[in-house]
Amino acid sequence: MSERPEGGAGPTHPMISPHSARKATRVQEAPPPSGPPAWDGPPPPGSETPVRSPLERVKGLPAKVSIRWRLTLTYSALVFAAAAVLLFVVYSIVGRSIENAWPDLITDDLDPLDAAIMQNRWTLAKGRAVSSARDALFSSSFMALAGVGILALIIGYFVADRALRPVAQMTSAARKLSESTLAHQRIALRGPNDELKELADTFDAMLTRLNVAFDTQRRFVANASHELRTPLTINRTVLEIALSDPEASEDLKALGRTLLEVNARNEKLIEGLLLLARSERELAVRKPLDVQEVAQTAMEQLAPFAAEQGVTVVAELVSAPTVGDPVLLERSVGNLLENALKYNLPESGKVWIRTGMADGGLVVQVANTGQHVPAYEVNSLFEPFRRLHADRVESAKGSGLGLSIVRAVVQAHGGNVTAVPRDGGGLVVTIRLPTR
Repeated sequence: MSERPEGGAGPTHPMISPHSARKATRVQEAPPPSGPPAWDGPPPPGSETPVRSPLERVKGLPAKVSIRWRLTLTYSALVFAAAAVLLFVVYSIVGRSIENAWPDLITDDLDPLDAAIMQNRWTLAKGRAVSSARDALFSSSFMALAGVGILALIIGYFVADRALRPVAQMTSAARKLSESTLAHQRIALRGPNDELKELADTFDAMLTRLNVAFDTQRRFVANASHELRTPLTINRTVLEIALSDPEASEDLKALGRTLLEVNARNEKLIEGLLLLARSERELAVRKPLDVQEVAQTAMEQLAPFAAEQGVTVVAELVSAPTVGDPVLLERSVGNLLENALKYNLPESGKVWIRTGMADGGLVVQVANTGQHVPAYEVNSLFEPFRRLHADRVESAKGSGLGLSIVRAVVQAHGGNVTAVPRDGGGLVVTIRLPTR
C-alpha cells in the first residue's frame, strides 16, 4: 500500500534527505585483524617518535613537494644562475673598462718632486673613483639580481604550468572515462611529436583496446543470455504441461513446482544479465521524460508486492524533467523500490521515495527501514551478484543484479548513484542525473 501527502501534487517543503538530521550513527565494527601485527599509520600512544637528522629531513623534502613546484624551482634556479653569471661578467667588464679608460696624468712641465706628488694624488683619486663606481655597480647589480630572482620564480611557475598542461588534460580525460564513454572519449592531444604527445597517443590506443574488450564482453553476455532463453522457455512449457496432467502424482507435481521456481529464477537472472549488458552500452534511445511519472509507474507496478510484504510506501514526487531512455530509467527506479521492499523489516516496514530538483540537478531518492548496513559494505552492494553478507547466488530474494543495473543505467545517462546507511537500519540510495 502507498501513501501520499495531502493534495497529491507533491510536498510543500524542499526535498529533505532522511539522514540529514541524524544524531549518533551506530557503526558496526569491522572484524579484528588476523595474522602477525603490522602497524601502518600514526605511531601508537606512548611510543617514542624517532628523531630525524637534518640530512634525512633534506632528503625527504622532494617527496613533499609537488612536481609543479619542483619544476618551478628548477626553472627559477636556472634563470637565477644565468642572471647571476651575466651580472658578474658585466661587473668585471665594466670595472676593468673604467680602470683602463682612466686618462694618464701629463707631468712634463713639472719638476720631479711636484710631478711625484701630483702622480700620487692622481693615483689615489683614480682608485677612489674606480672603487666608488664598482661599489655602485655592485649594489645596483645586487638589487637587479633580487628582482631577477622574483621574476624568475614567476616565469618558472608559468613555464611549469604550460609544460604540465598536457598532463592536466590527460588527467581530466581519464577522470571522465567510464565504460559507457570508452567508445568516444579520447585525449586527442594536439602539438609536436614529443614525449607527452607519444604518451597521450599510447593512452588513446589503450582506451581503444579497452573499449574493444568491454564491447566483446557485453556482446558475449547478451548473446549467451539470448541463447539460454530458448531452453529455459522450453523447460517451462514442458513443466507446465506436466503439471496440468490430471493423472500426475502429488510427488511429481511437487517436483514440477520446484523445478518451475528454479526455472523462473534462472529466467530472471538471464533477464537481468540482458538488461545489464544493454544498460552498459551507449544509449540508443533519448526522449524527453519526467522522472515523476517514471517513479509513479514503478510504484504502481510494485504496489501488489508492497501489500504482500506489508510495507508502507511514502511518496513525495515532484516534477523533474530530463532526457533519457524511459524503459531503463523505469527499471532502475523499480529495482531500487524492489530492493527496498525485499530487504525490509518483517513488520511495520517503511519505504520513502522522493523525486525533484536539488543543486541544479535531478534527484531520485529511495530510503527504507531494515537491518543495519555497515558503511564499509555499502559500495560492494553495487557489484554484480553481491549482497549484504553473501557473495553467491544462494539467496532466494534475487539474483544480485538490481543495484548493478541501477548503477549502469545511471552512468549511461551521465549521472551518479550513491548509497549511505540509514540511521536505525536500512539504506538511503540517491540518484543524481543531469537536466535537459
